Parts: sequence; C-alpha cells; structure tokens
Amino acid sequence: MQSEVFFSSKNDCGVAQSSFFDQLDAEFHFTLDPCASSENAKCRKFYTQHEDGLAQDWGGEVVFCNPPYGRKIADWVKKCCEESGKPNTTVVMLIPARTDTRYFHEFIYHRATEIRFIRGRLKFGDGKAPAPFPSMVVVYQSRSK
Repeated sequence: MQSEVFFSSKNDCGVAQSSFFDQLDAEFHFTLDPCASSENAKCRKFYTQHEDGLAQDWGGEVVFCNPPYGRKIADWVKKCCEESGKPNTTVVMLIPARTDTRYFHEFIYHRATEIRFIRGRLKFGDGKAPAPFPSMVVVYQSRSK
C-alpha cells in the first residue's frame, strides 16, 4: 500500500499539507525550512538534503522543521532543541507523536516551550488518506531574546 511505504523509513519524507502549515505560519512567521527540497520548500530560505540542514546554523531564524521521519529523526529533534537555545531563535517542529522514544524524553519533554498534540491524523502532500500515526507540533523558543 502506498501510504505504508510513504510513512516508513523506505521513504522518510513527510511534507505537511499547505493549510496546516499556513495556520502555523500565520502564528509564527517562519523564515527558514531546514529540511526541504526546491519543490516542497515552505520558506524563502531553505536547505536541501545536499546542503544538510543538520550542519547549518539556524541562529536568529524562525524555523519550521518537518524532518524526515526515518532513522535520523532523533538527530533532527536534537538539532531543533539545541538551535532554539540561540538568541532570537524559534523552532517549530512537526513530527510523529512518539512519546515512548528516547529523543522525546531527552530533547522534548521538559525542554520544549510547548507541545501540541494534533487531534486526528494529518494528511501529507497530496495524499487523500491520513497518516498512519498521530502527530505533534513541538515549539522551542529561545529563552534569551
């Protein structure tokens, strides 16, 4: 089934539908999408897989991070948490709501400014079927502004 492949580590892209992103953007006014392609970038400033958003400095940005949902998701969660400690930096991350993971307990729980659990299941890209997992929005805001 296509959704099983799309939401597995075989294809770890998960691009939120525009209406969901637009609601978040209206609230936060994003300036950077660190894990995008030229076809799906949500912000004027973005990093592709080739530019490796994990290796870039996000300081001073308002970041929308919808990371690949595969094996490197823990690296992205850690990066979001760390970058949010820089002055004038806000990071908003959309990821699966997997509260049993090590990265949730190390880098989200008690460290994020806010965790928003999404009611229902999101649809991604042009998909008609909802994701086979619940999602959450994790907000990190720098404490030194």
